[in-house]
Amino acid sequence: MDFIGAYSPDNLRFLMEGLKITLFVAFIAIILSFVIGCIVGTIRYAKVPILSPILMVIVEVLRNLPLLLIILFVQFGLPEIGIKMTITFGAIVALTAFEASMISEIVRAGLTSVPKGQVEAARSSGLTQMQTLWHIVLPQGLRKMVPPLVSQFISLLKDTSLAVIISLAELVHNAQIIMGQNSNYPIPILLLIAVIYFVINYALSLISKRLETKTA
Repeated sequence: MDFIGAYSPDNLRFLMEGLKITLFVAFIAIILSFVIGCIVGTIRYAKVPILSPILMVIVEVLRNLPLLLIILFVQFGLPEIGIKMTITFGAIVALTAFEASMISEIVRAGLTSVPKGQVEAARSSGLTQMQTLWHIVLPQGLRKMVPPLVSQFISLLKDTSLAVIISLAELVHNAQIIMGQNSNYPIPILLLIAVIYFVINYALSLISKRLETKTA
């Protein structure tokens, strides 16, 4: 094991460049999947005719496919029908599609957890369905959504490493290149990226606990 050589300034700089890509892809995918997941989950909760059953089928298909398969399909399957993307954009699309399906279920479950009696009381008091959703259902459902949502975001961040299969220059991809330079580098480099992932994900878990406390 060569910790000094593995942690040379050039290698660390190269790893940080990969980390930037990892965080960028994860951040964009988190924002997009959260927005799409909230919309889809709300529509399914409201049981909008025609649209809700269609979304249910799409969500179930995506949730039950391996993320790796979705990444490969976006990068190599879509170009066959004329839809070409850069590696970075393709990774974002694949992650967003998969995670949005997961988040939509979290949102739908959170909204469904609100007692029906409160919904019925709100409607009987004159509130519209949208007003009931906004003022009664969402505030209560959000409290139960926070922990699983953050857990899903943590999973998304870790799942960016799967994009190494399409040569996305993220953290694990760059780590592999460094480890290929010297047979004494693997353990030091693997330990370092393990620490990086742990620090980031642990920070997110602390944020989750704080948000959970504030919404309690």
